[in-house]
Amino acid sequence: MTDINDEALAEAYNRALSLEKAGKREEAAEAYQEVLKLDPEDHGGAAVRLASMGFGATPDKAPDAYVSTLFDQHADVFDNVLVDQLGYSVPVMVADRLSKLYDRSFKSLLDLGCGTGLTGEALFDMVEHKTGVDLSEGMLEIADEKDVYEDLYLGEVVSFLHKEEEERWDLIVATDVLPYLGGLEDFFKGAAMNIEKGGVLAFSSETLPEEILNGRTYMVGAFQRFAHSETYIRELLEKNGFSVKEVEPIIVRYEQGQPVPGHLVIAESN
Repeated sequence: MTDINDEALAEAYNRALSLEKAGKREEAAEAYQEVLKLDPEDHGGAAVRLASMGFGATPDKAPDAYVSTLFDQHADVFDNVLVDQLGYSVPVMVADRLSKLYDRSFKSLLDLGCGTGLTGEALFDMVEHKTGVDLSEGMLEIADEKDVYEDLYLGEVVSFLHKEEEERWDLIVATDVLPYLGGLEDFFKGAAMNIEKGGVLAFSSETLPEEILNGRTYMVGAFQRFAHSETYIRELLEKNGFSVKEVEPIIVRYEQGQPVPGHLVIAESN
């Protein structure tokens, strides 16, 4: 990890945030560039904020340092904030759709971006063996305390999917993961490598109206999260040997009282 002048970084980041909130976008963009010079690993997510403001290129993903820092900081209050304050209920939606679509239980779950275990809890009675992966150590500590998973791994989900492992899962779930990934080619390729034939892949994504996406496959939205087009997701699923079972429009969560649109996708490995 690069040596960081914490005091200078905090000052630069707070200045950038203040400028952004004040509507001084160009000055804020310059300040975020200064933040990136001080912290190339980007623990504060400056690159994502720049893309959200329309300055600079859209990154391929949210920086790992940013994601792990963000969720480590909020681990203790995560369930309360996400469920009670932001109205997040995607894990329950996934459990409901799977129970209606499949009259059977699953042998093994790979829960990508498992966080504190909300999805593992929702699917607890549907799966015999549960494996969780997350980039945040703080989140995994809470998931471990809940005793939801038989196995937990600390790591970035796409990197985990591309490790040479013999194990295959008949259910792979990724709730609230795609909003931190831009390009999804490696994600779906990795999912295909790790799922049993006939296995089920269930995930949520966020999206934006076509007039905002304007032909783009993905972009960073107003709240520093990636939105993806439905066409892009469908094309990658087909390319990687999945058949789409259903794509359901959902409200993923609420931000500042406004609904965040997205999709709940169920696909099967051919």
